[in-house]
Amino acid sequence: MLNFKFSMLILLCVLVITGAIVTGRHRLLVYVMALEGPPELLEVKIEGNDIRWFDDYFTVQAIDKKTFAIGEPRYYQQNYNYLLLGETKAIVFDAGTGQRDIRRVVESITQLPVTFIPSHLHYDHIGNDIVFPRTALIDLPHLRKRSIKGTLQVAWYEHLGEAEGYAAPALSVTQWLAPGSTIDLGNRQLKVLYTPGHTDDSISLLDSASGYLFSGDFIYPGPLYGFLPNSNMGDYLQGAATLQAIDDRALRIFGAHGAGPPGVPELAAGDVSSLQAALKAVQAGRVSSSGFYPVSYPVNDEIMLLTEPAFLQNWQARYPEFGH
Repeated sequence: MLNFKFSMLILLCVLVITGAIVTGRHRLLVYVMALEGPPELLEVKIEGNDIRWFDDYFTVQAIDKKTFAIGEPRYYQQNYNYLLLGETKAIVFDAGTGQRDIRRVVESITQLPVTFIPSHLHYDHIGNDIVFPRTALIDLPHLRKRSIKGTLQVAWYEHLGEAEGYAAPALSVTQWLAPGSTIDLGNRQLKVLYTPGHTDDSISLLDSASGYLFSGDFIYPGPLYGFLPNSNMGDYLQGAATLQAIDDRALRIFGAHGAGPPGVPELAAGDVSSLQAALKAVQAGRVSSSGFYPVSYPVNDEIMLLTEPAFLQNWQARYPEFGH
């Protein structure tokens, strides 16, 4: 009887510890990441003839006369931010960590009034201490509810910057963007697409006239992160369906992270189809994962999906009403 009670006590302790790890897994993940400290800059590499170095950190690549990719190839995540010009206004879509001031690059290209729009609220996209005069944010109920007099305090699980020593900022929101709305830059229109999955606040911008999609962290060449605190597999499936509904098979998709030189990370409409098919296969249990945490699922030759093990996956979309 004593051995039985001892065994049950051990089992109970294991269950409690396991439950604590599962419940606090995201905090633990950020803590482990923070142990490595801020990353050092990568060595300068040859980026190609159509890419110029702005300084020893930023690169600029003209996609066309009104569209510029501002790269951070020396940052280990190799972020890409996009400057989109119209005739009367401009947009900066993402602004890096703020380790360097992207405003200097923007001002060297255009004197138009610029609005900053983050693809989502992770620390490596919102610029942190870099503040633009105008900031527009996706109008979602859980964000709008927390906004006080136009100021939104970004939560730790939306930001994750403590891993690299960045404090979560308060954003002064000058404009709220309804999902599906259109931004007019003056003879250039961009549609705001709600594309959650990587986070529940992720958006993409569609320039139908040019056939361009700026996808943030929703899709890009390399490993897609679907295991972070506000990642969600049901959201990812909804976002994929929204992009799959775009009626342009020649679509050029520009993501927010590169896999190495040369130049801007670019995908095509077929890659969205591959992602949607992979998500449906994962949901149906037709494909096996590899790894322990996060687990990995193949998408195609250029993309893999990193997510939580099957028993932790959430397939309930948060805002299905904002789907395609």
